[in-house]
Amino acid sequence: MSLFATVTDATGRLIPDLTKDDFEILDNNKPQTVTLFGNELQFIKVVVMLDESGSMVNNIERVKDGAEQFLLRLLPDDLARIGSFEDKMIVSPEFTSDRNDLIGFLKDKLQYGNGTRLWDAVDYSMNALAPLDGRRVVLVFTDGGDDPGPGKHVSYGTVLKRAQAEGFMVYAIGFHSRCRCGANGRMVETDPDPSLKKIAAESGGGYFELKEGADLASTFTRVAEELHTQYVIGFTPEVMDGKLHALQVRVKRPGMSARTRKSYVASPDK
Repeated sequence: MSLFATVTDATGRLIPDLTKDDFEILDNNKPQTVTLFGNELQFIKVVVMLDESGSMVNNIERVKDGAEQFLLRLLPDDLARIGSFEDKMIVSPEFTSDRNDLIGFLKDKLQYGNGTRLWDAVDYSMNALAPLDGRRVVLVFTDGGDDPGPGKHVSYGTVLKRAQAEGFMVYAIGFHSRCRCGANGRMVETDPDPSLKKIAAESGGGYFELKEGADLASTFTRVAEELHTQYVIGFTPEVMDGKLHALQVRVKRPGMSARTRKSYVASPDK
């Protein structure tokens, strides 16, 4: 069982130089022997999904500029797709390491509309990542809650279970925005879906909540930095009972903490 861990100190500074002996793993509160450890550069497979619903009309270009900073920090062995969601989804056609292609799609192909198919977008990203191995990341940006419109749609519970069972890592940037986009041009204020923070924590990703006017570029840059400085650590589960197991990863050095997925399904086929 392999895990990816982000380690920070009390100020939030990333700590990249720990050793295997600095970590301990607990499976259902039982200490485990660390059998796998690596602190070398970790490559990623990522789908970036941006909320371009009507409430984002005043901030779309800022969001695109921020997402561009993330794409510029992809490494040659990273693979990515970029897309947007509102009442429909537009996603680049294939995984690529070509940053120019990704930025071109970001600038020219994405557009805004109505509705917010938040969990549909996360589920779509998981489907795209499913055939790939290694660390699979969904990076989602939104200023609102799930508002997919009529018809059958994916629920938060479904994507949470997928993250737990299949090991997807979710990073989320929640954004508070204001726009005159309601009926009769009234001012509308939006708040990000509170479940974003929950699924990010459960999957070992990260959650960032920003007010309108905040520096989006620095947040997207921080996500890229975290993803490229994570540790990979692992252990051999004692039982494969097909059940959901609680996980804890601790750092023995004082003042430091590890962020990683909080559970896994102990199934032999995972």
